[in-house]
Amino acid sequence: MAGEDLIAKFQELGMSEQKAKETLKNANVTKNLQLALDEIKGAALADGVGMLIYHMASKLKPQVSEHLPLLVRYILERKLDNTQRVDAALDYILKSGQKLKASINVEELETECGVGVVVTPEEIERHVQAKIKGGYKEALLEQRYHFNAFKILQDVRQELKWADAKSVKAAIDVEIFDLLGPKTEEDLKPPSKANVPKANPESKASSVAVAAAKEETPSDGASSIAELMRTKVHFHKPGENYKTDGYVVTQNTEKLLKEHLQKTGGRVHTRFPPEPNGILHVGHAKAININFGYAAAQNGVCYLRYDDTNPEKEEEKFFVAIKEMVEWLGYKPYKITYSSDNFQQLYEWAVVLIREGLAYVCHQKAEELKGFNPPPSPWRERPIEESLQLFEDMKRGKIDEGAATLRLKLTLEEGKVDPVAYRIKFIPHHRTKSAWCIYPTYDYTHCLCDSIEQITHSLCTKEFQSRRSSYYWLCNALNIYCPVQWEYGRLNMNYALVSKRKIGKLITERIVHDWDDPRLFTLTALRRRGFPPEAINNFCAQMGVTGAQIAVDPAMLEAAVRDVLNVTAPRRLVVLEPLKVTISNFPYAAPLALDVPDFPQNPQQGSHKIVLDKTIYIERSDFSQNPDKGYRRLTPKQSLGLRHAGLVISLEKVIQDPATGEVLELVCTSQLAEQAEKPKAFVQWVSQPVKLEVRLYEQLFKHKNPEDPNEVPGGFLSDINEQSVSIVQAYADQAISKAKVYDKFQFERIGFFSVDPDSKDQHLVFNRTVGLKEDSGKK
Repeated sequence: MAGEDLIAKFQELGMSEQKAKETLKNANVTKNLQLALDEIKGAALADGVGMLIYHMASKLKPQVSEHLPLLVRYILERKLDNTQRVDAALDYILKSGQKLKASINVEELETECGVGVVVTPEEIERHVQAKIKGGYKEALLEQRYHFNAFKILQDVRQELKWADAKSVKAAIDVEIFDLLGPKTEEDLKPPSKANVPKANPESKASSVAVAAAKEETPSDGASSIAELMRTKVHFHKPGENYKTDGYVVTQNTEKLLKEHLQKTGGRVHTRFPPEPNGILHVGHAKAININFGYAAAQNGVCYLRYDDTNPEKEEEKFFVAIKEMVEWLGYKPYKITYSSDNFQQLYEWAVVLIREGLAYVCHQKAEELKGFNPPPSPWRERPIEESLQLFEDMKRGKIDEGAATLRLKLTLEEGKVDPVAYRIKFIPHHRTKSAWCIYPTYDYTHCLCDSIEQITHSLCTKEFQSRRSSYYWLCNALNIYCPVQWEYGRLNMNYALVSKRKIGKLITERIVHDWDDPRLFTLTALRRRGFPPEAINNFCAQMGVTGAQIAVDPAMLEAAVRDVLNVTAPRRLVVLEPLKVTISNFPYAAPLALDVPDFPQNPQQGSHKIVLDKTIYIERSDFSQNPDKGYRRLTPKQSLGLRHAGLVISLEKVIQDPATGEVLELVCTSQLAEQAEKPKAFVQWVSQPVKLEVRLYEQLFKHKNPEDPNEVPGGFLSDINEQSVSIVQAYADQAISKAKVYDKFQFERIGFFSVDPDSKDQHLVFNRTVGLKEDSGKK
C-alpha cells in the first residue's frame, strides 16, 4: 500500500494527519498497523477503537506478533475496551511468549485483562469519596486547587483496576468542587515553589508511569550516575529477557530462564569487557559507569572481564592499568575474569556447531573477505566430517596461519555473511602460553562468555547492534542461556584521538611521552592531569544513556572538573612569572607568620601557615609601567592590595636591566589595609618561596576532528598544536612543599593544579588541570 493510502487509512483510525505521517516513519509500527488493517477488513469502528488498535500496534513486540489477529479481534469485540486492558493483554502474551509458538489460554487472558468486569459510576463515586475523606481532605482544604489530584486517582485505580481513568478523573473533579466550591482568584494564581508538593519517589504507580513514558527512549542526563541509573534508565527485569525487542524465543527459553534465575537469585549481572591491548580512554569511562553503575543501582554485580582473545597485542601493563582505572573511578569488580578462562568450553561449543552443520572450515584469505560484497565461500557446504577434521588440524597446528578459518553460517544485520569464529595465530598467549594456536573472535566469544557468567544485561556501544543477531543466534544454536544485548551511543571527544593505533603513533613519533601524557584523553592521562574521578563520573551521568553517538568539546568535561575541584581543592598562593618586590618600609620587625584559610569561603575547613617578609614576589603581569585603560593592578600611580597580608603597596622605584630594559625588581612602600585607600585589586604573592616546575597544557590538536580528511587533509599528525605544552619555573608559599603526587590545589587567581608523578624531593612538578573558568587556561 502506498504511503499516501496508508496515511489516509491511519487517519480513519482516528489519527491526525501529522500523527499519521510520523507513524509512517516507524517501520515496525507501520507493519503492525498494516496487519491490523488486514484483520479489520473495512469493518466500521466504534468510537475510540481505532486508537486502541494503534496503541496495541505501537506496543506489540516482534517476538509475539503472531498473536496480533487475536488482539485485534478482542479490541473489535470491545473485550479490550481501554488502554489498561490492552496493556494487560500484551503483558500476558509476552509472559506466555517464553514458549515458542505458545498457545494462549483464553480464559487466563480474559481474567488477566478484566474482560467483562464492569465498574459502575456509583462504585467509582463511593471509592473517590472514601479516599478523600480518609486521607486527602485536610490537604485539599489547605492547598485547594493547587493540590495534585493525581494522587487520589492513583489510589482509586489501585482498588478499581479496571475503572475508566476518565470516569475516575471526572468523579474526583466533582467531589473536589463539592468540597471547595468555585475557584477563587488565589486558586488561579500559580503556586509558589515553596508550596509545590514534592512527588513521592516511592509511588509504584508513579514509577510505572515514568517507565512507560520512557520505555526504550533516550535517557536524559543526570547529576550523578546513581541518579541516572535509578530514575532514567529502564531495562528489562532479570528473567524477563523475552519482553525485549528482537529477543529470539525457542522451545527451551522458559526452562533456561528459570535455571538462570536460580543461579543468579534474580540479581542483575553486568560486565565490563575491555580488550587488554591499550589504555582506557574517556569513552571507556562511560562504559564503566553504565555497566558498574547500573549493577550498583539495582543491587546487582558487575564483572571485569578481559577480552583476551588476540595474543599479539596484549601486554601485562594493559591488564594492570585497566583494573587500576576501574578502581580509580570508584568501582570494585564482583569478579575479575578472562575470556581465555573459557577457551576449552568455547572450542567444544565450536565442535558442536560444526556437528550441527552450523559452522565450517573455510580457506578464503583475509583480503578476500574484505569489503561489502566478498565472494561466497566455495567451502560452505563441505562435509561435516571434513570440517571437523580440519578444525582439529587447525587446533594441532597442522595448518599454516591464514590458511584456514572457522566460519559461522549466518548473515549479520549489516549484510556480512558467515562471520569468522576462529583463526590461526602461532603466538603464545599472555595467560595460556602455547596451549592454543587457534583463537576465537569477538563475535564468537562475547555472547558465549556472557552466557557462562549469567549476564542479565549485555550493555555495549551502538556499533555492536549489527552483531545482535549473531549474539542471539549463537546462544540459541547451542541451546544455552541467552542474555539480552542493549546498545547505547558512544562518547567521543572533540580535539582528541581515542584510537589505540593512532595514540601509539603519537608516542612512537615522540609527539606525546606515553599513554598517560596529560594532553591525551586516556584515563591515565586525565588522572595525571588532575581530573578527579568523581568529576569524570558526573560528566558521564550528564551525557545520559541514549542511542545517539555523542561528540562533545573538552570544555564540558572541564566544567565538571571545576565543579568538583571548587569544593575539594585547597587554595594556595603561587606566582607563575615571579617579579621581585622589596617593601622599603616593611611594618614588622621580623617576618610575620600568617594563618590563611584553605577555603576562604569556608574557613572552618582548615588553614595553613604562610610567611610575610620584606621581600615578596608578585606576578609580572600584575605590574605595568604604561598601563592600558582599565588596568586595575600596580602602576606608578596606582596601589595594589596583597591578599591575606593586610597590606597595600605603592610603587617607589623600578629597577631595570640597563642593557635590555627588563624590569628586575620593584621597590614599594606599604600601608596597613585599614589605613590605606582601598585599592582596585588584591593579588596573590609569595615570600620565602619554594620553587615549582609548572606544566601548562592546552589542546593537542588545532581542529575539532583531527581524523577527518575534509577538515585536516594532511592527516592527524599534521594537526599538532606546537604550543600544546609550556613549562615555567614558579614560586609558591612554603605550605605546598609537603604535597604528594596527585594532590590537587587551586592556585589563587590562576587555576587548578595537580602534583605530577615526576615530582621528587625538593623538586615539585605541577600540571595545570583546568583554568578557573572556561578558556582561562588558554590565555
